[in-house]
Amino acid sequence: MREIPVKVRILRKEVLKKGWLPDYATPLSSGMDVYAVIEDDILIRPHQITVIPTGISVAVPEGYEIQVRPRSGLALKYGVSLPNTPGTVDADYRGEIKVILINLGAEEFIIHPGDRIAQIVLTPVFKIKWEIVDDIPETGRGKGGFGHTGI
Repeated sequence: MREIPVKVRILRKEVLKKGWLPDYATPLSSGMDVYAVIEDDILIRPHQITVIPTGISVAVPEGYEIQVRPRSGLALKYGVSLPNTPGTVDADYRGEIKVILINLGAEEFIIHPGDRIAQIVLTPVFKIKWEIVDDIPETGRGKGGFGHTGI
């Protein structure tokens, strides 16, 4: 697997002291687990949205973005997800990476310091260059959308 160097700035001492720098859970993981770098527990009530800091900022290389994605275990077991999935960390953003979480479950959910709350994936970005035309090629699907093929 190809590695791309990304500069990371540690904003809170707990990140290194407690091992909360994002990391890969397995050798073939595509996403790095991201940790809640918080001092105290945070309660998320059903249907509540909150923002959790990660304690880091990064310099994403030009031509890439970091996508912030939900952790499947949190989504399946507790209904905790990201309302803006995937979130995007642009190459020119230099602030702290924060994760927007939503509790879609029926029960309250507690985020503890050091909990794995999301995953991040470094992804190439392609820029669109619009080409204005009078018509676009037809396909078998045509204008069918929003469930036209069934549920």
